[in-house]
Amino acid sequence: MSITLTEAAAERVRSHLARRGHGVGLRLGVRTTGCSGMAYVVDYADEVGKDDAVFEDHGVKVIVDHHALQYIDGTELDFVRQGLNESFQFRNPNVKDECGCGESFNV
Repeated sequence: MSITLTEAAAERVRSHLARRGHGVGLRLGVRTTGCSGMAYVVDYADEVGKDDAVFEDHGVKVIVDHHALQYIDGTELDFVRQGLNESFQFRNPNVKDECGCGESFNV
């Protein structure tokens, strides 16, 4: 099981954690929503829970709770800039379908 980051995503997380002044890494999860069923949840992690899986890539810890890992195992997180827009993008090999707006997915 793994979650990986591109160098661009890792740099973005490192810079935000430094600006924030605290935190152990990035927390990834999923929630039920949208027309396709699930959406990604991205937040900072201030601690690691007993049911969390911890991955480290490019010097950044990625914390995923046990429930979410089954849906995002194998995902690569990237950070992209397109014109004035910038966002994290998920390359999740488990996705079978996504909604038209790209906000939700199903596995």
